[in-house]
Amino acid sequence: MKPITSRDNPLYKEIKLLATSSQARRKARRTLLDGIHLCDVYLRQVGHPVLAIVNDAASAHPEVAALVAECERRRVQAISLPDSLYKAISQVENGIGILFVVDTPEPSDPGALAESAVLLDNLQDPGNMGSILRSAAAAGVRHVLCGPGTVFAWSPKVLRAGMGAHFLLNIVEGIDLETVVSAARVPVLATSSHAAKTVYDVDLSRPVAWMFGHEGQGVSENLLRKASVTVGIPHIGKIESLNVAASVAVCLFEQVRQTMASPDGKT
Repeated sequence: MKPITSRDNPLYKEIKLLATSSQARRKARRTLLDGIHLCDVYLRQVGHPVLAIVNDAASAHPEVAALVAECERRRVQAISLPDSLYKAISQVENGIGILFVVDTPEPSDPGALAESAVLLDNLQDPGNMGSILRSAAAAGVRHVLCGPGTVFAWSPKVLRAGMGAHFLLNIVEGIDLETVVSAARVPVLATSSHAAKTVYDVDLSRPVAWMFGHEGQGVSENLLRKASVTVGIPHIGKIESLNVAASVAVCLFEQVRQTMASPDGKT
């Protein structure tokens, strides 16, 4: 494991740029996985990273040492950083210091949707995005399609909130959702607080595409008009609406419930 002690080191500068700039991450098609859990999931489910980075203070931690040993077995370069340099690139407070630099995967073209999917219109919050990805992966939904303006799915904050869900999904960014909706071969359901039908009134035992929007404004009017049906989530408390990530979970797991109850249902 190679030690780096200077903030002027070219490799360190490159890593810090990835840590601090969404534009740099998009351009390089690389991002950072922060923490033992994400790094372990990546090694088990995806493959080897581009680079492993360890905080000097964590190098003797058993789980960190095991991850580094596996990286070295796979001939992955590993570097160690003093605490002052490591803290400048890690966004996890009081975490156990290990990071991976990884390539962001090339998404596959979903074509005309014929299976269940989640469509995100101008979603802004990284925590919401990560939670939605976790729900989609847990519900067996494979495609997550993100319209322009939606938060970058591969940012470190979204990755932490996703807890490894990214590696089970086909995430397509910057896609024209109007074109996707027009070409879809499955019903497209949009959530709206003004819908006459609820999520419990529609047949979800077969594949559908779910459309969710901006945290404050919801799905855009143009997309709402293109949806096959709009649905709401009933609630009895004196609150105007649910958080979008909670809404996604309710909808997807109502679909899971109906699918499991149907002998020929599939997502």
